[in-house]
Amino acid sequence: MKRKLSVSFLIMIAAIVTAGFMFNGCGSSNKNAKTMKEFDEFMTKFEAKFIPLYKEASLASWQADLSGDPADSKKSAALQYKESLMFANKADFETIKRIKESGAITDSLKKRELVILYNDFLGGQMDTLKMKKIIELQSRITNKFNVFRAVVDKDSLSDNKVDSILLHSTDNKLLEKTWLASKLSGKMVADSIVKLVKMRNEVAKDLGFSNYHEMSLKLSEQDPKEIEKVYDQLDSLTKDGFAKLKGEVDDYFAKRFNVKKEDLMPWHYQNRFFQEAPKIYEIDLDKYYAGKDLVKITEDYYKGLGMDITEMAKKSDLYSRPGKYQHAQCGDMDKFGDIRVMANVVPTENWMGTLLHEFGHSVYFKYIDKDLPFMLRDPAHTFTTEAIAELFGRFSTNPQWMKDVIGISDKEKKDIEEKVNKNLRLQMIVFSRWSQVMYRFEKSMYENPDQDLNKLWWTLVEKYQLLKKPEGRNAPDWASKIHLVSSPCYYHNYLLGEMLASQLHYYMTKNVLKSTDYANQSYANKKEIGVYLMDKVFKPGTRYSWNDMIEKATGEKLTAKYYAMQFVN
Repeated sequence: MKRKLSVSFLIMIAAIVTAGFMFNGCGSSNKNAKTMKEFDEFMTKFEAKFIPLYKEASLASWQADLSGDPADSKKSAALQYKESLMFANKADFETIKRIKESGAITDSLKKRELVILYNDFLGGQMDTLKMKKIIELQSRITNKFNVFRAVVDKDSLSDNKVDSILLHSTDNKLLEKTWLASKLSGKMVADSIVKLVKMRNEVAKDLGFSNYHEMSLKLSEQDPKEIEKVYDQLDSLTKDGFAKLKGEVDDYFAKRFNVKKEDLMPWHYQNRFFQEAPKIYEIDLDKYYAGKDLVKITEDYYKGLGMDITEMAKKSDLYSRPGKYQHAQCGDMDKFGDIRVMANVVPTENWMGTLLHEFGHSVYFKYIDKDLPFMLRDPAHTFTTEAIAELFGRFSTNPQWMKDVIGISDKEKKDIEEKVNKNLRLQMIVFSRWSQVMYRFEKSMYENPDQDLNKLWWTLVEKYQLLKKPEGRNAPDWASKIHLVSSPCYYHNYLLGEMLASQLHYYMTKNVLKSTDYANQSYANKKEIGVYLMDKVFKPGTRYSWNDMIEKATGEKLTAKYYAMQFVN
């Protein structure tokens, strides 16, 4: 999902735009009525400009990714810039702010519109000179990442080559040299990142926030204390299970690398950050998808849920072509029903999961209530649509789904079941522990960027991932993670989506399917699942805040316990 304006993109625009302030007074006799009328008139004028621009910008972005033509990319960037200028308008922001603070808007939908609009506008009200400097510094740091190459024995290695060595090599010396070389990017940019963090904090403080991390969460309607609480809950539920599983991983790698378990180092875990499950279970699922029409499988599966994706699939572009965006995405072009998926499908398990994932986004978009005001025709939060995409995307490796939908035999299901389930469990637990590191590091870094960040990083890595710091190491390994620059204060949402996917799965299995067999559910041809999701999750859009929506849909606010039940217990 690409099109919803992010806080980061909105605040970038403020670096370029300047406008005058306009303060409006309120009448005394019919204050509320006049204010409500003023808001209605404002929204009418705003939507008359914004809705067609939103569609034009969406279609231009689609075309740019489809063609790879620089001219199309230039047109798309110009339209996104023009679109975002509307939220950087200081006069309009002052009007919205005054209306919000008046308390005159009492209608529930209009109040939600006002909250969403206020947050979008607030994200654009930064000091333009300060934001210009932030953008320039961020661009310079990103460029350094782009041109950096790890050098090992005089060989210059791309990131893909580094990843390949860490994944496949059994040469302890080569692994160590490759891992250490990859971390030199952090030394190259660490001072600049600290400077960038302080600059981001300064613009956040100008708007009344304690720091940039707090601002980023609050502008996306996330209470920092609430997010910390759910992360603490997940930590307590996963740490013992992870410790046991990590012991099994260490047994495997001690044998693989012919070293003692206590001598295993970060470079032995097959990727630069131990953020993905190491490949310790050998299994090939691609053979079950070879020669199959994955698009038809996806259409038929969603049709069995009562969700028609036929027209969306026709408007989509699902196969590879020169110049086209090489990965996958889903976009709502106009919030009136023009929803498209871009993919590069080949008959593999990965692409089966990707199609299920992206069309999970698409059905969420499609079944948002189109009678809602335009500004409320979005998922409750970016992570709630990720939750739906992850919920369905998991099925490509689910033995029961493979039996029910693509027709593998009982014997084939039995043959793959144990390894598939172990691999998924490992992936989810490993990712959850890595996410703890990223979330807590960013939070603490923005709270105090002058602290010893090298020490902070390894304290968190040792605590949450149980990795051993190389003896005597004092280097800015944290700074080699580009997300700290390119996607600040967002990483925690990935795990929130996974938690919600599990919470929905347990609720639907128990309350919709009336079953206690949580492991063997594929939802295949279960229209009651589709009815539940469309009515309780998709239809409300952003009518409610994300946690209110979750509570109305599942009877509980977001909780980590179902994620732990599914993948730890």
